[in-house]
Amino acid sequence: MKIKNTLVVENIRISLGSIRNHLLRTILTIMIIAFGIMALVGILTATDSIKYFLTKNFTMMGSNTFTIRNRSNTAHMGGDRPREKRYEPITIGQATDFKTMFDFPAVASVYTYATGNATLKFGTNKTNPNVRVMGTDENYFSTSGDEIETGRNFTPSEIYYGSNAAILGSELVGNLFKNKEDPIGQIISIGPGKYRVVGVLKSKGSSMGFSGDRSCFIPLNNVRINFPRDNMSFNINVMANRTDLVDPAIGEATSVLRNIRKVPAGIDDTFEITKSDNIAKMLIENIKYVSMAATLIGFITLLGAAIGLMNIMLVSVTERTREIGIRKAIGATKRVIRNQFLVEAIVIAQLGGILGIFFGIMVGNIISLLIGSAFIIPWLWILNGVFLCFVVALVSGIIPARKAANLDPIESLRYE
Repeated sequence: MKIKNTLVVENIRISLGSIRNHLLRTILTIMIIAFGIMALVGILTATDSIKYFLTKNFTMMGSNTFTIRNRSNTAHMGGDRPREKRYEPITIGQATDFKTMFDFPAVASVYTYATGNATLKFGTNKTNPNVRVMGTDENYFSTSGDEIETGRNFTPSEIYYGSNAAILGSELVGNLFKNKEDPIGQIISIGPGKYRVVGVLKSKGSSMGFSGDRSCFIPLNNVRINFPRDNMSFNINVMANRTDLVDPAIGEATSVLRNIRKVPAGIDDTFEITKSDNIAKMLIENIKYVSMAATLIGFITLLGAAIGLMNIMLVSVTERTREIGIRKAIGATKRVIRNQFLVEAIVIAQLGGILGIFFGIMVGNIISLLIGSAFIIPWLWILNGVFLCFVVALVSGIIPARKAANLDPIESLRYE
């Protein structure tokens, strides 16, 4: 056992010595391998970050929440040209009736979008014209996953009378109150209207270029008064009391809203219901094709790395023919020579793998930082990267190692 350990250590020492003697060529080979591993680990780390972001942000309302909204228009092919089927919007009356008639252990809220390009002002300070303004009822923040950090929620009377009250996202507070004023009770402008700030939401951060902290909320009926538009549609959030009640809640909600909208039996729903985690699952399903493409690119790069490593090992065998002859002449066996070159290939491949894994994690997490996701360490792909480098080393090194082991010692000693 001691002799075997000594041979392994000696092979590693010889391999490192050979690497130092051909440093430039070795570095180039290591970089080829590193780029292959970086492509795999980097892009797959980035896709894991995107999956984490989607899962976190689309399920922030909770796995016991779903949203009801007007069904999108669809085109039906038939006859000489396609016929587009239009669905009527969900009116405020229908949404309010739903809240009243939905007799289920759940919380329902109604909301609508006022505008997505509002400008807010306080004194001489103003925001960019990209603020999203939403009209909500008093239950909205219970069902949306948003939390009020300071101030209060809208009161039922403010909702009913459409009062000029506002709840701000944290980013808007930073843009408007630059002198650290207390925003609660301050009067701000939203378009031409004046609103009193009654609450500030807890920060949720910016993700993939979008920020929930750049939203402003006003009472639902205020939107109907100050931001009217034709065919305004209202959405409904429903949060069941328990996760296991979600599916029964969806069934009950479907029945209630079909009755309210007078949808005849046998006709498709004129609205759509989406679970809070369904969107994330759908997008993650699409991301898998990106992962497949990234994996293919990485494997192609690794194939090039394997060819490059095999080339450097074959050149090394040729350059060290005389050295091999001397080692055989003093008693080195075929197995020792073969293992020496295999160890050298494995060392080079693992150095490239370690470098590629490091850069892959960095590249992937730079993308994660840009989209506002968490720092990801893809342990599975780190282990896969080490394994792939080992396989690349074996595939690339076995032919040169066997060639070196089979050299005739007499001919090797005569090699110039």
